Amino acid sequence: MSDRLLEGLDAFLAFAALEKGLSENTVQAYQSDIEQFACFASKRYGRSDWDSIDGSDVSDWIYSLSEDNFSNASLCRKLSALRVFSTFLLREERIKRSFMELVTGPKLRRKMPSSLTIHEVEALLNAPKLTKPQGLRDRAILELLYSSGLRVSELCGALLQQIDIANGAIKVYGKGSKERVVPMGFQAVLALSGYLEQGRPGLVKPKTGSACFISNRGTPISRKTVWVMVRRYAKEVGIEKPVKPHGLRHSFATHLLTGGADLRVIQELLGHADISTTQIYTSVEAHRVKTAHEEYHPRSQGDVSL
Repeated sequence: MSDRLLEGLDAFLAFAALEKGLSENTVQAYQSDIEQFACFASKRYGRSDWDSIDGSDVSDWIYSLSEDNFSNASLCRKLSALRVFSTFLLREERIKRSFMELVTGPKLRRKMPSSLTIHEVEALLNAPKLTKPQGLRDRAILELLYSSGLRVSELCGALLQQIDIANGAIKVYGKGSKERVVPMGFQAVLALSGYLEQGRPGLVKPKTGSACFISNRGTPISRKTVWVMVRRYAKEVGIEKPVKPHGLRHSFATHLLTGGADLRVIQELLGHADISTTQIYTSVEAHRVKTAHEEYHPRSQGDVSL
């Protein structure tokens, strides 16, 4: 692959991280996607610089990926990476024209997020045994994910100094390091207080830092550990549907909406930059209402064929 195809990439990645405030994971994904396309264009068509790239090269790449069973979500993300990169190169006058102008991609249909019923949430939250430090930690994690709607990355990255037990609030840093303060429910405060007083001291090791939630080794708990933990407790209490940490965030939003919370408030609590992201939960609630009507209303039963 020509070195000229990688010119400007480092500068773009710095721009994405520092000026656009994109998360580390997003920046890494952009780098991988751009390098993958550059390799494809170089090997398939012998392209040596970005000015030699055109929209048909990008379309052929996307088509080849779809043949390899990449999901529409992945394809849309890859196109987004190239589109942002092309705009950057054009702005910096590194190319004369955008190679993304005529490129269209697959339509991305938002999946309706899967949420738990209140009964399932209560069973899950009560699953950890509170006789050991790990159980106190796990209970606090589950309570906080559901009570405050945190992303698992926000929970794993939370430090002790971000916790305000007295006011029942936690400061978190979301996507793009955007800061927000989220309230904690009464039960979450109790669980977190129990963990900090009786659980965390039993997990602390000599080199343990200020991470709020720590593993058995005294290191900051990982997203994978939380994912495995949630799945294990869900299985223990007999929840048959797939349950992930993000499912508690979805349940948090869905149950708030069902209880009458304003969509703008839910948007702020979740840390969504755009209200359209939050509006998916109106579809969840509409679907739930429709299903309940079909199941319980006497005039929704029976055969309607003529």
